[in-house]
Amino acid sequence: MNKVILTLLAAVFILSGCKDLIDPAMENNRQLDPDAYHPSDARFPYGILLNGYTRIPTNSWSFSDVATDDAVTNDQTNVFLKMALGQWTSSNDPLSQWTNSYAAIQYLNITLAEVDKVRWAADEAISKLFATRIKGEAYGLRGMFLYYLLQAHAGVAESGSLLGVPILLEPQDANADFNKPRATFEECIKQVYKDLDTAVALLPLDYENISAAQIPPKYGSITAEQYNRVFGAAFRGLFTARIAKAIKAKAALLAASPAYGTGNGAAWANAANYAAEVLNLKGGLGALAANGLTWYSSAAEIAGLADGANPPEILWRNNYGDNRDLEQANFPPTLFGNGRINPTQNLVNAFPMANGLPISDPASGYDPAAPYAGRDPRLKLFVLVNGGTAGPNNTVINTAADGPTNDALNKVETSTRTGYYLRKLLRQDVNLNPTSANNQRHYKPHIRYTEIFLIYAEAANEAWGPTGRGENSFSAYDVIKAIRNRAGVGSTNGDPYLEAAKASKEAMRDLVRNERRLELCFEGFRFWDLRRWKARLNEPAMGVRIRNGNHSVIPVEDRVYQDYMTYGPIPYMEKLKYGALQQNRGWQ
Repeated sequence: MNKVILTLLAAVFILSGCKDLIDPAMENNRQLDPDAYHPSDARFPYGILLNGYTRIPTNSWSFSDVATDDAVTNDQTNVFLKMALGQWTSSNDPLSQWTNSYAAIQYLNITLAEVDKVRWAADEAISKLFATRIKGEAYGLRGMFLYYLLQAHAGVAESGSLLGVPILLEPQDANADFNKPRATFEECIKQVYKDLDTAVALLPLDYENISAAQIPPKYGSITAEQYNRVFGAAFRGLFTARIAKAIKAKAALLAASPAYGTGNGAAWANAANYAAEVLNLKGGLGALAANGLTWYSSAAEIAGLADGANPPEILWRNNYGDNRDLEQANFPPTLFGNGRINPTQNLVNAFPMANGLPISDPASGYDPAAPYAGRDPRLKLFVLVNGGTAGPNNTVINTAADGPTNDALNKVETSTRTGYYLRKLLRQDVNLNPTSANNQRHYKPHIRYTEIFLIYAEAANEAWGPTGRGENSFSAYDVIKAIRNRAGVGSTNGDPYLEAAKASKEAMRDLVRNERRLELCFEGFRFWDLRRWKARLNEPAMGVRIRNGNHSVIPVEDRVYQDYMTYGPIPYMEKLKYGALQQNRGWQ
């Protein structure tokens, strides 16, 4: 997101006085002490809106994968580790969005209540355009935060009803009635859609400088200068109509999924069509980014990014920054890292052979004595296996139990617990050696296009079968074929496994879910996916012990979940304070 618009404004508007930071300046956009706020001043209301941006949760880097069968951690204080081991309660919920999202919604409701009272610029036309944009941002962000609340807290109450969360559409002051009941899940989803559709109606598809001939008719008779002043490239990274459409697809997938949907084709078709709308804006199936597997390490591409600009794989992202935090946490010990996130044998087994066949298939060519040979190329891109290389000097890493370095299995506190280290997300050109340490540029995606492709594949298969297209120009089969071809899977033999799967919705479902697991691993999706699929949460985390060259699978960590944990809890203190709130079944 544009550093001037978000980072500096969020800090300066809210925390201190400053000069105008926007060029051209919003004439009436100056800091005001909140205690003396008057709606004729624009700076404080806009600062309130920016609170919504600062509360956007980022899936990547949270590593909730540690709470699943995909990863463990050697950090014994990790909240997701404790959660996986049975310490997940309604008063200890690392995944809760209640406080964060409702705080954001409160700020956004204040913004919507005040926006029409403010003169945003001396030019009346520009002032109206700013009001339009800010309304669109606020509605879009509010819909997004309601989606996050549903993902974390919707569920089946003791009454048997599928409930969402309380819907708050007005600012709450000290005299407000906070004892609100939960709306139904369906009512909440409809509100999410309504807010996002309103955002689409008010906002441009993207923030770019355009000519007079390109001005959308919805903004009336204005000049290109006026349009660009409000909707131009300086505001890249703020909420757009494109982002709203993508979040609608995400919400529709949640609503259609087994834990929340009725399983009817209409709900799945909605999710597929919403995703297709986003993809078609990008160019359809042909827009699958060639470097979608390495977006985080494409050094030249990342170095050349302008503020707020997105590379082909990214629909929406946060600011980039120069640091080495991820590598410090996750490089193996011999590269001066802490080896925190350890992929499991479970995940490694999910990667097929390069010929596309699962390793369990007798025809796959899998060799247990050489388990990493001939595999899906994504395996060694995402997971640092024994004998793999890492770091700026392509150092060979030995994770064997009898290995001579601290990279060996369970050798020291920072060693791997599974026989594997994380490789995905890490810049291998980072050097952690204290004598020559360096930083590299990183950014975190809010939404990747590969996620939208996978939403389409999952929903289209459920709605129309593997090769059905509805009213769209591509099928679930087409998407999965493109994704596997990009990865180098089945590209030399016609991918017989995929070809067999296209004859069965059930077989394609399994394949789509596995591709989602692989493509989005370590980006914070696995736990939510298992829950919305009503899949097994208790799969034990496994690892590998290599000794004298022999590989043996070992148990590493149990997963302790109850059946009712398909749905997250309403926070205990909220339930204690407000009697109108029903708790989800099974939670205290």
